[in-house]
Amino acid sequence: MSGADSQKRFDVTLVGESNIDLLLYGLPDDLPPERELLADRMAMHLGGSPAITAHNLVALGSRVGFVTASAGDTFADLCLRDLTTAGVDLSRAIRKDDGLSTGFTVLLQHSNFRRTLTYPGVTHSIRYCDLDLGYLRSARHFHLSSYFLQENLRPDIPRLLAELKEAGLTISFDPNDDPSGEWDSSIYEALAYVDILLPNEREACRIARVPQLDIALHNLAAIVPTVVVKRGAQGAVALTNGKRYTAIAAPVTPVDAVGAGDSFNAGFLHAYLKGEPIDRCLAFGNLAGAFSTTQAGGIAAFCNADERSRFFANHAVEAR
Repeated sequence: MSGADSQKRFDVTLVGESNIDLLLYGLPDDLPPERELLADRMAMHLGGSPAITAHNLVALGSRVGFVTASAGDTFADLCLRDLTTAGVDLSRAIRKDDGLSTGFTVLLQHSNFRRTLTYPGVTHSIRYCDLDLGYLRSARHFHLSSYFLQENLRPDIPRLLAELKEAGLTISFDPNDDPSGEWDSSIYEALAYVDILLPNEREACRIARVPQLDIALHNLAAIVPTVVVKRGAQGAVALTNGKRYTAIAAPVTPVDAVGAGDSFNAGFLHAYLKGEPIDRCLAFGNLAGAFSTTQAGGIAAFCNADERSRFFANHAVEAR
């Protein structure tokens, strides 16, 4: 870390949603209408891609500032409590009194896939005029998730990224899914300011509008200096400066994969900001993503510092 970087207040700042994830397990693959179907287990945790990333970055040792919207309801209190307990700075959280409640996602866990149902709530309320740019600039790096969910912020995202880039921050970007299925090409305006793109395989192909990962990887790397594609149990692949890197996934018996991609982001960025080479960043991201799957939801595993230390120590060979 350079002298200038060490004087920054945060390692990473983020903007976006903090929602509730409700997970239901043991449901049949077929969901017939007008039937009461029983799950055999449930869990409820902090959700939202940027919130999970922020929480787990702090757990790994990064200094994090997070600008999120709060509806002031009971679920908002739960989200803010979990983030504050972890050590995420929420001093610029935005209170919204526009009649919308905290966002809520119901994740139906089937045997080989999951269904995701989301009410965005105040996620849609975040606007460029709500943001304290000085606060966001007080970091070494800026991370943006959930591009397509940021309905009112999205038109100003290129402007926001340009200003942060001008201030000397590096920028990472996880697009997440597009609920509309349209994958609007306006995303390319934002990608022009991005240093690290962090999609999963499906997202990479949809953004590049090609069916093959290798073609998508090369096409996106022509726009973004470093493209990192998360492939779940198949590990991860990155392309930077014309060089391709791969990393295998750490072997685990998963509870679920909710938040695994966001946890990968946290691991990758934590290593990246420590100055690790890309192959080490990939390996550390894989470990963080795998560790996330050992408990329900995106943050539960990271709340146990002893288990976290033990897991990373036991799997250290896979991060070499």
